[in-house]
Amino acid sequence: MSDVYDESKVLEEDTQHGRFLTFTLEDEVYGIEIKYVTEIIGIQSITKVPEVPDYVKGIINLRGKIIPVIDVRLKFGKQPMEYDDRTCIVVIDISEVSVGLIVDNVDEVLTIDDQDIAAPPANKTGFENRYIKGIGKAGERVQLLLDCEKLLKTDEMEMIESIH
Repeated sequence: MSDVYDESKVLEEDTQHGRFLTFTLEDEVYGIEIKYVTEIIGIQSITKVPEVPDYVKGIINLRGKIIPVIDVRLKFGKQPMEYDDRTCIVVIDISEVSVGLIVDNVDEVLTIDDQDIAAPPANKTGFENRYIKGIGKAGERVQLLLDCEKLLKTDEMEMIESIH
């Protein structure tokens, strides 16, 4: 019976609404909706997988679950960087597929109200980034809020699902 009202689910979604995990790549601050984040782990041994794009660093074994790992820095066309003790893997779930995102470092969980989130600039400005869902304003800094659903194209999702 799918039309049963599940108050706990509504409550959980309400408490997560407007909450973003922020992380940095170089000098830019990004945010992803906390509802996608399952955990944050330190960088660990990554097994390389042949014939994948360079930003797919490989796979990790996380408590018996095989998770593909993507270097967000490379995905966004930035210069590669040596991993250090600040480098983290943010494990997210997109459409029931777990993916690890390698980021320079995790900052904090922020609450950004809907009225403090601006739409990304229109395509006419030359700013075109399909990954950006909005621009959050919290404190003195702006956060580029990522759209986890668009972070990977359909063919990339299929490739990642096949790595599992």
